[in-house]
Amino acid sequence: MSERALRGTRLGATSYETDRGIDLAPRQTVEYACQNGHRFEMPFSMEAEIPPEWECRACGAQALLVDGEGPEEKKTKPARTHWDMLMERRTREELEEVLAERLAVLRSGGMNIAVHPRDNRKSA
Repeated sequence: MSERALRGTRLGATSYETDRGIDLAPRQTVEYACQNGHRFEMPFSMEAEIPPEWECRACGAQALLVDGEGPEEKKTKPARTHWDMLMERRTREELEEVLAERLAVLRSGGMNIAVHPRDNRKSA
């Protein structure tokens, strides 16, 4: 048998390749600091875009780039209320007209709001 036979090894469990004779891509080391005082370095390719924040290795909090710009604030839409959505569909004059119509129906007794349908079941 050959001297290089790999007896008793599990396939895919271990790599037998070495880094000899391989030139790695140029790298730069970037330092991050979290709000809990942890500082750590991360290697990046010289061509990579450096992220302004990274998860802290020690505590998992967001760490910011040391001597770098902070993360960009995301644009957020202001919260739309029910009133805002209503005003997109109708004018104030239309709303006042609908209100006057509904008040007239209530005052005339055309709508019985005092008795709820579930209340009728209890009396029967």
